[in-house]
Amino acid sequence: MLQDPIKTQLKGYLASLAHPIVLEASLDDTPKSREMHELLHEVAALSDKVQVSEAGQATRRPSFVIRRDGTKTQVTFAAIPMGHEFTSFVLAMLQVGGHPPKIPDDVAARIRALPGQYSFETYVALSCQNCPDVVQALNAMCVLNPNIHNVTIDGALFPDEVAARNIMSVPQVYLNGQLFETGRLEIEQILALLDADAPRQAAEKLKDIAPFDVLIIGEGPAGASAAVYAARKGLRTGLVGDRFGGQVMDTAGIENFISIPETDGPKLSAALEAHVRQYDVDIISGQRAKELFPAPQPGGLHGVVLENGAVLHSRTVILATGAHWRHLGVPGEEEYRNKGVAYCPHCDGPFYKGKRVAVAGGGNSGVEAAIDLAGIVAHVTLLQRGSHLKADKVLQDKLHTLSNVTVLTEALTTRIEGNGRNVTGLTYRGGDGADHHIDLEGVFVQIGLLPNTGWLKGTLNLNDFGEIIVNDHCATSIPGVFAAGDATTTPYKQIVIAVGEGATAALSAFDYLIRVPAPAPVPEKLVTA
Repeated sequence: MLQDPIKTQLKGYLASLAHPIVLEASLDDTPKSREMHELLHEVAALSDKVQVSEAGQATRRPSFVIRRDGTKTQVTFAAIPMGHEFTSFVLAMLQVGGHPPKIPDDVAARIRALPGQYSFETYVALSCQNCPDVVQALNAMCVLNPNIHNVTIDGALFPDEVAARNIMSVPQVYLNGQLFETGRLEIEQILALLDADAPRQAAEKLKDIAPFDVLIIGEGPAGASAAVYAARKGLRTGLVGDRFGGQVMDTAGIENFISIPETDGPKLSAALEAHVRQYDVDIISGQRAKELFPAPQPGGLHGVVLENGAVLHSRTVILATGAHWRHLGVPGEEEYRNKGVAYCPHCDGPFYKGKRVAVAGGGNSGVEAAIDLAGIVAHVTLLQRGSHLKADKVLQDKLHTLSNVTVLTEALTTRIEGNGRNVTGLTYRGGDGADHHIDLEGVFVQIGLLPNTGWLKGTLNLNDFGEIIVNDHCATSIPGVFAAGDATTTPYKQIVIAVGEGATAALSAFDYLIRVPAPAPVPEKLVTA
């Protein structure tokens, strides 16, 4: 199953195992069990510290447990962890084998101190880019606290279980048999949901942090670029965000980032993070800003309040908060979200195999979604409210070669229908002014992005679309506050443009700092939560 270059690389990783581990499989006579058997034995052959046992007694078959003899440390996969989950598999082996998870010491201590028993079930698709983050976070928690258990379940292997729980989107996490959360989660977000005191502790950790020269809000391409450029100028730099990569994490194929002919969102996000971490940047992840207090005078300290209550101060601020998927805003959309209404075709597409779906949106993202889904589902109907598709010609040409795709222009989605449990259809208003109905099981919404700027309303100048108004130097209406990327009025929301705008914002902040000295000697009153 594993190609020779992968085997060579994996052999090197397994050499760092501190303790022997056992891959204990629960198998049956199905082809998937034979596939799992082959994978586990290939891995065990790469290290004398890895053994395979087929004495597992788990109900879910095929599945396997990674365990360390003589301890309660173990991680479970009811999946053949290839695709995006192969990294999760490798990390789980290393961590069960004694390699410490890369988690801040205080976070690890809080995980170890969690009381009670926690039994997680995490449903994934091997094509999902967001699933590995949740899987790896929960697996690390299992290693740190023996009272925490997690089984990663590939929905494609257990369709009856998925149907019984009406799972139509991933990642989806159950705790002790009850739905816990849906969507991507960082380890600190999981901890906050389990420990009511977690936000206060996180805020306490930040309360005495010294003011920054440059504080960047957002860990996407614009924020990462700004952090690198600011740090290279010798500025005291802080970077705050809820996840590295931002919207890029939800992007599958990336083929237009100059100098990298082909990559994907998770890989590019990991590269952005690795680059930032080469510099002296104070990274504050798993946090969101909720309020901005401008400096009382030019050169003074701005205050940024985080959702956990902590307050950070900086002489300049760069807003790189990015954007999120725009919703249709029609009846039925919220009611059937994750029950047939989806926003990530790469993550959730496999749950619609053999079914009829619609894609709302005729831009690049919509057409790409239709192309991807056409290889999985029975039929795709693409609805574009305008008179023509807006996607690049190369994408349109590919779309028109697909026999199971119907394109409807001048089609405005007006309602999503369902039976109370799942989506059953969609109504659209055509160019003739009449309403038309389509029977289907899923609707993928791909109608563009909305800037993450709601928390800034009334603080600085936004346009009618909620975008931060900036000039050629990425300066906003507040002296010392700059902005970059998809949250701004800069046209063409592209990764490469966001990276350039981040650099521009950082250089503009540096220029501002050398031209506008800090006020002295009267100390200014700092913002408090």
